[in-house]
Amino acid sequence: MKSFFFAYCGTWKIGLKMEEKMSKGLKRMLLLLNCAMLGLGNVGGPLLMRLYFLKGGKGVWISSCLETAGWPFMMLPLTVSYLYRRRKEGPGTKLVLIKAPVLLASVVLGVLTGVDDFLYAYGVARLPISTSALIISTQLAFTATFAFILVKPKFTPFTINSVFLLTLAAVVLALHTSSDRPANESKLQYFLGFFMTLAASALYGFVLPAIELTYKKAKQTITYSLVMESQMVMSFSATVFCCIGMLFHGDFKAIPREASEYTLGQSTYYVVLVLNAILWQLFFMGAVGVIFSASSLLSGILIATLLPVTESLAVVLYHEKFQVEKAISLVLSLWGSLNYFYGEFHENNKMKQKQDAETDVA
Repeated sequence: MKSFFFAYCGTWKIGLKMEEKMSKGLKRMLLLLNCAMLGLGNVGGPLLMRLYFLKGGKGVWISSCLETAGWPFMMLPLTVSYLYRRRKEGPGTKLVLIKAPVLLASVVLGVLTGVDDFLYAYGVARLPISTSALIISTQLAFTATFAFILVKPKFTPFTINSVFLLTLAAVVLALHTSSDRPANESKLQYFLGFFMTLAASALYGFVLPAIELTYKKAKQTITYSLVMESQMVMSFSATVFCCIGMLFHGDFKAIPREASEYTLGQSTYYVVLVLNAILWQLFFMGAVGVIFSASSLLSGILIATLLPVTESLAVVLYHEKFQVEKAISLVLSLWGSLNYFYGEFHENNKMKQKQDAETDVA
């Protein structure tokens, strides 16, 4: 769901500092591993979440919790990163890098992420995954808009065009929804799902520039380890928020009952829940890893490229309808996303050429 979190990282201009130089072979292997994790999480996460609801699951709070419940898996890359730093810096290496201001901001942003998780899970419960995935692709447009307000980056013609195309894609879906509604849902439920998903896209579009603002105001070097620590705090805070929602809604008590009534069987129910949490966490770790090993631009391009894969698998596995308006919306979404990434690539090249020219003069 956080598909364009890492696509947007390219606009941060903060530079994730590598803690240690790597050999080309090791870096290539790390890149391939992270690309695989990103792909599995980005495609598998939404599909498994939808499977949970299609086969008898009803817990929106349960699903929202699973999006970040895999946060302990982040301990693995953080441990590896710490061992690398310790080998370089010696026994006095700090175990935790995050300082109080970034920690507090990460907690607040984590709670907002928890709200966003609930909105998204509600949408997945009501909408075909081929529809919700297209709505979520508008997140890039919201991100660009809120970034302009909060951190005031330079808006290029590519950015403006991208925002327009992604907004148009959502409008096309909104105007042609009657034939897409599942048979067992009312129009009210369907439209609630549609606008909840759109709200999730908008909210996370606000969270991303807020994260950028946090790092810009932070009085410490932004490294891979620090970003991972901050992401882990956000995921933990979001999980706590969703667990409180589960507690008040009685979802903890409902889990055994849901498992016993699950269409695919009780054991499969728990497998679906566990795999859901793992796949979402693979996405987060893979996306950060791709940025660290290559660039945020590559991460964003991979995510945008995988959108048709999610759409195709939803149609094949869940027999979802793929009407003309969805095809038009998909083309507009891909066009808008790739337009944005090309613009970023173009701007980065111009900046590099300018820096090279200044270096030659010096």
